[in-house]
Amino acid sequence: MPVARTRCVALVGVAGHTVEIEADVGRGVVGTHFIGLLDTAISESRDRVRSALLNSRFDWPDARVTVSLFPASLPKRGSIFDVAIAVAILGAAGSIPPARIADPFFLGELGLDGQIRPIRGVLPAALAAAEAGARLIVVPSLNASEAALVPGLTVVPASSLRELVDWLRAGDLHRLPCVDDVASFDARPPAPPTDLDLMEVVGQPLGRWALEICAAGGHNLWLLGSPGTGKTMLAERLPTILPVLDRDQALEVTAIHSIAGALPGGHPLLFRPPFIAPHHTATVASVIGGGTGLIRPGAVSLAHQGVLFMDEAPEFASGVLDSLRQPLESGKVTVSRAAGTVTFPARFTLVLAANPCPCGLGGEAGRFCGCSPSTRRRYLARLSGPLLDRVDVKIRLSRPSRAELLADRAHTEPSKTVSERVSQARERAAKRLAGTPWRNNAEVSSAVLHREFRLPHAVLTPLTRALDVGTLSARGLDRVLRVAWTISDLAAQDRPGLDEITAALTMWMGQDQ
Repeated sequence: MPVARTRCVALVGVAGHTVEIEADVGRGVVGTHFIGLLDTAISESRDRVRSALLNSRFDWPDARVTVSLFPASLPKRGSIFDVAIAVAILGAAGSIPPARIADPFFLGELGLDGQIRPIRGVLPAALAAAEAGARLIVVPSLNASEAALVPGLTVVPASSLRELVDWLRAGDLHRLPCVDDVASFDARPPAPPTDLDLMEVVGQPLGRWALEICAAGGHNLWLLGSPGTGKTMLAERLPTILPVLDRDQALEVTAIHSIAGALPGGHPLLFRPPFIAPHHTATVASVIGGGTGLIRPGAVSLAHQGVLFMDEAPEFASGVLDSLRQPLESGKVTVSRAAGTVTFPARFTLVLAANPCPCGLGGEAGRFCGCSPSTRRRYLARLSGPLLDRVDVKIRLSRPSRAELLADRAHTEPSKTVSERVSQARERAAKRLAGTPWRNNAEVSSAVLHREFRLPHAVLTPLTRALDVGTLSARGLDRVLRVAWTISDLAAQDRPGLDEITAALTMWMGQDQ
């Protein structure tokens, strides 16, 4: 019998690679052999495929069955190959015309009863199939809306192996319902309702302004204050004033969450910036990514194009906090294991929240704090200098008085109003950065910042003074300048002035204004 060939996708990080699956049913000692650098899950698919075929009323070939997954040098993990392997074996045995399985891609895990079960990573797999020139892809029924996010790709949802084989034998696309880009980005539903709104934060005008600056420029934020001052409320409302993701960003974010198995039901496209808040007991692997066997994205990648909120930041392990330094600089994280190296995107806005001391009452007028000065220093010292050096805006929040609450209530603005200003500021930055690889002020390189956007020496007087006395580092200088440009964008100014530089320096140093 001829060798039957079909195609599937191997996922390495968020990248998909085409895998050609060959099946040969021929002479020799009866048995089933899989080759091609496989992990345990694929080796176990031998038994899953056999039971699925028998329970779907197909005969298992009474011959030597050899299945090869090419290229052999590419690591292959997971149960995504089950359906493709079963279809290839049936094609080699003559149960399906081999010509009808050569071009489509087949994704899915098989149950022992022949049901096709949903899998993770369908969106990046479908994107890889489209890049390889595929026009037709077969996926589990529950993953059909996710695969249909890829434009120009006809998606065939299948719920069972028997149903799929009957369709392949008939060669009629109408035997199974097809999905042709029905869930495209342009057809996305309106934003889901949310109970979070920035106008609910009363008595913290400086905190709201800092949030607006960070949203407009993509800057990192540190909130220091006693319990009840609104740190968590502010952090949770940051995504409500961030711009909606564009098409490319939405597909990239959705692909990451697909691999992690964290996509919501219904319409799967994530066009709202994600908000990820790991618990302070989280490990380095859960925050950065990794794990045994299959390397999965961590919290920094799940927060890509969104917000990573670390509440009670000093309670996190020092190794977890210091591991954030590299992705904050590069916008990506590389996880190396014995089985290989995987790179995940990780460009996020970091929000750190901390109490002033272990008891949380330090610095509060009229409240007794039992922590010694050395205890307070050790507590905040858990946030290392190199990490805080990468945080552009540092704000100290205090409990507002009743008079301040009443006076500030009339000045609070809803998230929609603030979001419009943020969008306008980002448009000004994007126009200024046109022709460069950067999209907001926080991403601009140091060389371009000092060469293309040089400011008059008189404006930089506060910065030169801080450099001379040693309170400002070279990295801090660049970050102050980026924040100053963001403040000027929010004020609709062409370039920062002395007021913007002073405000940015004060925020970077974490002083009260």
